[in-house]
Amino acid sequence: MSHVFYRNSRTAPPLAAHGDGIYLVDSAGRRYLDGSGGAAVSCLGHSDASVIRAVQDQIADMAFVHSGFFTSAPAETLADKLVSHAPSGIDRVYFTAGGSEAVETALKMARQYFVETGAPARTRFISRRQSYHGNTLGALAAGGNVWRQKPFAPLLADISHIAPCYSYRDRNACETQEDYGLRVANELEAELLRVGPETVIGFIAEPVVGATLGAVPPVAGYFRRIREICDQYGILLILDEVMCGMGRTGTLFACEQDDVIPDIITIAKGLGAGYQPIGATLCQARIHDAFANGSGFFQHGHTYNGHPAACAAGLAVLDRLTHDGLVDRSARMGARLHDALCDAFGAHPNIGDIRGRGLFYGLEIVADRATKAPFDPHLQTAARIKAAAFDAGLICYPMSGTIDGHLGDHVLLAPPFIVTDAQIDELVEKLGRAFAQVLP
Repeated sequence: MSHVFYRNSRTAPPLAAHGDGIYLVDSAGRRYLDGSGGAAVSCLGHSDASVIRAVQDQIADMAFVHSGFFTSAPAETLADKLVSHAPSGIDRVYFTAGGSEAVETALKMARQYFVETGAPARTRFISRRQSYHGNTLGALAAGGNVWRQKPFAPLLADISHIAPCYSYRDRNACETQEDYGLRVANELEAELLRVGPETVIGFIAEPVVGATLGAVPPVAGYFRRIREICDQYGILLILDEVMCGMGRTGTLFACEQDDVIPDIITIAKGLGAGYQPIGATLCQARIHDAFANGSGFFQHGHTYNGHPAACAAGLAVLDRLTHDGLVDRSARMGARLHDALCDAFGAHPNIGDIRGRGLFYGLEIVADRATKAPFDPHLQTAARIKAAAFDAGLICYPMSGTIDGHLGDHVLLAPPFIVTDAQIDELVEKLGRAFAQVLP
């Protein structure tokens, strides 16, 4: 009997024994192609020698210092390199131990920024339905994942949620993509006017929506209009790139492709590539300056902020992504994955939409392709596809509740950037086997 508290208390998962490139191998010797990078984490696969060596070398020198007493060379160098690649004006990096912490940090940083600048009446955030920003209470409240929120709803802050930019389901037949994007972006202004813009701290969104919607990118012009509204009403734009950032969508920062510069960005998953737990909250210089010229102290912190071994891993990963061309490879192999998915499933009667960017793709599962009607939730379609794919030797990331937290299913794919043509073919073939087993 295990004493581990598993995610599913009724089922014990297999024991992972070792990693080999984009594969994981269990204790029985069975190999699984990691078609989702875990949860879009393992962008370099599971046996990158340079990252492993960087962690080992750092631990040999110094395993840990508390950020209340010291900084470290890996933290300083990683922050410098992140800022050098970040959108214009991003100047400071606050390291965390993961994505939920990075979002919590962003929310508290944004709130304290307005306290420091003499606007303490700003107490609200606005987010989007069908978003996901993490599982700590602040991040969970900011997200729009109804299923994840439901047990904890009495504990969550009151955060407004507007419509996502979800063209496949929400664009009217008479609308162009651009007209649709402007319509849903303008919901932000309507909500600001409803609650009072002077009460709002900021708007938080994923540039490409990950787990909850299944790799949904915005339409052209959407985020430009969002930025205009934020500027008009003096609120902060927080972009959550925990899942879609660090090269996952084909550029180092996902927002690069939408011609938008945020005030705060959160990153994690691909920053450490699974070799160490690390995340970061990056902000514009003026936000940090408000702290420096005000109280001088950010009233926030966790024990493992700026952990030297985690920062060493992040630095080695960032070198691989930039100097070794892995971000470019994500874009190139993403185009290959898109073509393979469209060839295999573009006419499938139960695949309604294939969408994404880079090596970040979602397939929306439908009962009827013509009407876009979803399957009955009681069929547990996503869970059955996950199990069938796992039996076939493929790790993918199916989710239910795609449409509204209850209806709809999708499969998220986020393979490591080192994936080859042959491995993309293997991924698609194994996914096809799972679909054949589960879908009518």
